[in-house]
Amino acid sequence: MTEPAEPETFDAVVVGGGPAGATAATDLARAGRRVLLLDRGGRIKPCGGAIPPRLIRDFAIPDDLIVARIRSARMISPAEKRVDMPVGDGFVGMVDREHFDPWLRRRATLAGAEHRTGTFERVSRADDVTTVHYRAEGAERAVRARLVIGADGATSPVGRAEIPGHAGMRQVFAYHEIVRRPEAGGDFEGSRCDVFYQGRLSPDFYAWIFPHGDTISVGTGSAQKGFSLRGAIRSLRASTGLDAGATLRREGAPIPLKPLKRWDNGRDVLLTGDAAGIVAPASGEGIYYAMLGGRLAAEAADAFLRTGDARMLGTARRRFMKLHGRVFLILRIMQWVWYRNDGLRERFVAICRDKDVQQLTWDAYMNKELVRAKPAAHARIFFKDLAHLFRWVSP
Repeated sequence: MTEPAEPETFDAVVVGGGPAGATAATDLARAGRRVLLLDRGGRIKPCGGAIPPRLIRDFAIPDDLIVARIRSARMISPAEKRVDMPVGDGFVGMVDREHFDPWLRRRATLAGAEHRTGTFERVSRADDVTTVHYRAEGAERAVRARLVIGADGATSPVGRAEIPGHAGMRQVFAYHEIVRRPEAGGDFEGSRCDVFYQGRLSPDFYAWIFPHGDTISVGTGSAQKGFSLRGAIRSLRASTGLDAGATLRREGAPIPLKPLKRWDNGRDVLLTGDAAGIVAPASGEGIYYAMLGGRLAAEAADAFLRTGDARMLGTARRRFMKLHGRVFLILRIMQWVWYRNDGLRERFVAICRDKDVQQLTWDAYMNKELVRAKPAAHARIFFKDLAHLFRWVSP
């Protein structure tokens, strides 16, 4: 009688093939680790697609993935006042997740990771052996792993099963439509991102029009139950002439609002990307932070695999928060202060006219660092914020 075959064994199983998971799998494979990248496939995350120059440099993104180059952003207030914020030198790249994510997964396989389509089901443990169970082609399959990296989104099944408190993660729901650029008309420009701070389009977040070359991402988000995201996008498209463009895709997904306090279980599971809650408050920016999170997770995983010390898993969160925790705190405060009603949104857009605000905003966004070399500018912005908040000046 033939003995059943032993399950395959991997150093790490990465669950989720978005920017965080694909980056973690790539870096671990390049470090010589045997990696399984498990992705359920058939899903495109709703995303404006903006990537800063820092990401393009740090993660070697080729030019042919950049579908548009953004030279300015336009902020639109509830009263339809418009403030343009030119980027200055350089540009913000735009990618379409329909093509960007598969490219990242292909890079992981070229680095040596094994990519499989399947749906994660659970982790089991027996005699200090960790087994990952997943479903593929209608059958349950299993592999052994020394480590599981959950990069499977805000509602992460890995996180909910393995990290206490994950189910309580606060989220905003994002929705967008990919629209073919109308042949004529339409209130948009191919090198400008439009951001709408209007309660009718989102009571607690913002709506956007982001160009993708021949297509356009038109989206919004809200944590308010009952608010019609589709209705808001219908209204936005009608008011900007984008209802004349054919709708190519509709996508929606929850987006986390705050990093989790713990990303690992102290044993054999580590979270990253949306699963760990690393999306910037106020802006909702996620691609750069997801890829950085994936890289830090890979480095923590490699240290754990090398030493067997589970405390190494905690270094991913500590390093991320040291780099960006202060920025996330500032953005969270900003969202709480300015997004509460249309009167405050009107004043927030007015602040964006200020040249100090524009320069420091772009400096921080493009390079992903707080600019500490300009204390006088920071002081001026602080007092201008107070003036607008307490209505000492007109919006």
